Amino acid sequence: MEAENHTLFTDFIFLGFSDRKNVQQGLFVLFLLVYGITVIANLGMILLIKINPRLHIPMYYFLSNLSYCDVCYSSTVSPKMLADFLSEQKRIPYNLCAIQMYFFGAFADVECLILAAMAYDRYVAICNPLLYTIVMSRQVCAQLVAGAYIVGLVDSAIHTCCTFQLSFCKSNVINHFFCDIPPLLSLSCSDTSINEIVMFTFIGCVIGCSIVTILLSYSYIITTILRMNSAEGRHKAFSTCASHLTAVAIFHGTLLFMYFRPSSSYSMDTDKMASVFYTVVIPVLNPLIYSLRNKDVKGALKKTISTKLCSR
Repeated sequence: MEAENHTLFTDFIFLGFSDRKNVQQGLFVLFLLVYGITVIANLGMILLIKINPRLHIPMYYFLSNLSYCDVCYSSTVSPKMLADFLSEQKRIPYNLCAIQMYFFGAFADVECLILAAMAYDRYVAICNPLLYTIVMSRQVCAQLVAGAYIVGLVDSAIHTCCTFQLSFCKSNVINHFFCDIPPLLSLSCSDTSINEIVMFTFIGCVIGCSIVTILLSYSYIITTILRMNSAEGRHKAFSTCASHLTAVAIFHGTLLFMYFRPSSSYSMDTDKMASVFYTVVIPVLNPLIYSLRNKDVKGALKKTISTKLCSR
């Protein structure tokens, strides 16, 4: 009985995606390419915003922080996943598993809240343009981003502590490719009902606050746009929101699918595919979405490239 109250393992083993060597090598090349594009595209977005004065407005301040989060939470998972494709045993020490879970959860929360701050920014810009510079001052923007980081760090600490207080005495084999809450709960030999309640409550508060803020902001935005007399004005207003709405739909849709189901309905193979989407695909999609659908970003990029070419 005493052994059941303690974790009997010093590390965990990931099953990953496949045990076939040729499949793993192909996935390594694919995910290495995607991760490389993720890092380059997001860091490029941050640099572009930093060096172009016309992008020094709240909307792009939030976008640069979004890009930073994409790099960070993708980097908590991708390097280890890539290394595992080339190794025989996909082991991760118990403590490093907790660290990976903590930082991934923290940056995912931060991204969720920054998307909400971006929706509020669009609401103020479109519905109260005369007060925009006052309401969305540099200090307010910094406070919103700081608040997102504080909430993310605290929320992730709660989930990580709750998860790693459980006993893992059945097996140390995780049917996944990184340390996430659902696969670890399914692996535990302890009662996980309290953990599920904590997960639904705290993650629900973060995602719920984000979704409510986004829905309220866009309900006012749509009402204001429909009242505009100019068709060109309506088109411009909608185009400035399209990129953000696309990013919100992809990110929140995947999170809701992953974390708001009872453990009895978990399918690890299905969850692995969903996890690939929000750990690997979404971080590379965000800079592409914002750069391809945003005239300011495309204009700033063209100007920067032409300036560099002319200087040579």
